[in-house]
Amino acid sequence: MPALVGFLWLISYWLIGEVVIHFTGLPISSGVVGMLLLSITLAFHGRVPGSIAAAAQPLIALLAMLIMPGVVGVFFIVDELAGQWPAILCALVLGTLLSVATTLWLLKRLMGKQHAR
Repeated sequence: MPALVGFLWLISYWLIGEVVIHFTGLPISSGVVGMLLLSITLAFHGRVPGSIAAAAQPLIALLAMLIMPGVVGVFFIVDELAGQWPAILCALVLGTLLSVATTLWLLKRLMGKQHAR
């Protein structure tokens, strides 16, 4: 039952993201807005409730499958991206490097606090 409650929370934040995108017209995915709002809520709360953790854990195992439709969709618009490959490659490389650097920095910072105890 906790996983069901957590899944309802995740869907609620996604729907809130849908409402925000609908009324603001932002060119962002509603899932991104919902997860950003959820992250802000959890940061203020100070911890992740067990119900949300129970719902999110199985979704992490399916993450590759959840990303796949967007990746496959690129093949249908490859002609529109013909002149944009240098920019796409630059964005991919810089995004990957920034993601890895941020993850390492956060890991080092959190592990340092854990060892200080």
